[in-house]
Amino acid sequence: MIAKISVSAIAENIASRRILRLVLGVTLSLLFSQAINWPMSFIAPVFTLVILGLPLPAPSFKMGLVFVFALLVPVYAGTMVLIPLLEHARAAGVLLVILALFGSFYYSARGGSKIIGVFMTIGLTLIIAVGSVSIDALLGVIGGLGLGAICGISFVWLAFAFLPELPAETQETKAVPKPSPSLKVARRSALRSLVVVLPIVIFFLFSSSSTSYIAVMLKVASMGQQANADISRKMGRLQIESTLWGGLAAIIAWQIMSIWSSLLMYGLLIALAGLFFASRIFVGKGMHPKASMWSYAFLTMIIVLAPALLDGQTSDGASAAFYSRLLLFFIIAIYGSVSLAIFDAFWPFKQESAPSELNEKPEGKSE
Repeated sequence: MIAKISVSAIAENIASRRILRLVLGVTLSLLFSQAINWPMSFIAPVFTLVILGLPLPAPSFKMGLVFVFALLVPVYAGTMVLIPLLEHARAAGVLLVILALFGSFYYSARGGSKIIGVFMTIGLTLIIAVGSVSIDALLGVIGGLGLGAICGISFVWLAFAFLPELPAETQETKAVPKPSPSLKVARRSALRSLVVVLPIVIFFLFSSSSTSYIAVMLKVASMGQQANADISRKMGRLQIESTLWGGLAAIIAWQIMSIWSSLLMYGLLIALAGLFFASRIFVGKGMHPKASMWSYAFLTMIIVLAPALLDGQTSDGASAAFYSRLLLFFIIAIYGSVSLAIFDAFWPFKQESAPSELNEKPEGKSE
């Protein structure tokens, strides 16, 4: 009995530490980027959330650089390769866009780092959407992404400095080799994500106003990785559910900020929302079964609310932009749910049986 209580207490301590670490890192990251008035102040907290939203150990300096390069390499590679092709050989450029997106999803589906996969997808979608319209805008986005990534990883380190890992948590987060999904499962998962993301990317590729929808492209990229991480048929419903929860939290915060607009209030609202969502992400020594849904709900709140607050809360135009962006998020979530349902109907997922359990006999035993 005493042992059970002790194990339960350790699990609660681990979950509480991860919850507070996520809230602290995201809140400080957002307040800092907002205080210095970055044009894309929502980039840094998104990166902080992606990293602290997983039960991972404190990233080393080398790993932090890997995360930053995972975002910037696709951006610079796309600038040098994809943009000229999209400008002068549109068909070849679109084909390379398809291959690049499929590659980023396939990397995650085969067991690669989820964080690196998300950053690669974000870099690709932004370079495609913005670079095809304006090189000058693209250069501004690249600078904002670089600063946001460096700022985001810095506040991850700061959160771990204030709330270091517990001894039991260190044991839990030690790398344990996991079997990689089969090629068939990985290809299906990557193609599934591609089906969700590609039509929206192509739409913004040919849209002259895509530079105004950077936050939307972040949502699209995260939606693709969400579909990649969860291959169940309920994934479409969870996408809508995460958008509903994130949108509701953004509306509540927006209304409060319209009454009392201050950086302090902004930070308090993000912290309260972080406590609400993080307590549903981390449970015990692991994560909630619907952790990805709650994580993407928190991400949705940030990328809906932060750009609108940059526009200013007092103008009617800012309010209209806030609700139009939120409506677009809902439309994208509904589209993603429908596209996943259609894909799963034509290509249903079949759980592969483990040969060791079904076909192999235990050694030393006979029938």
